[in-house]
Amino acid sequence: MKFINEAGWDRIARVVIGAVLIWLGFGVVDGGLGITLGIIGFVPLLTGLVGYCPLYSLFEFRTNKDAA
Repeated sequence: MKFINEAGWDRIARVVIGAVLIWLGFGVVDGGLGITLGIIGFVPLLTGLVGYCPLYSLFEFRTNKDAA
């Protein structure tokens, strides 16, 4: 698709990092730091699942070289 600006490896890394941050935030770390980690974890998880990173578009960068 045209709007996907992340390569497969980038998407997998984001989903894994996001899931780990959410797990740490809501399962391991307590207090304000845990909540912060959990909330921050949703950003890479969501961008990895969707395949679109708004910051990549802002800076006209992409890891998906196949999309035109």
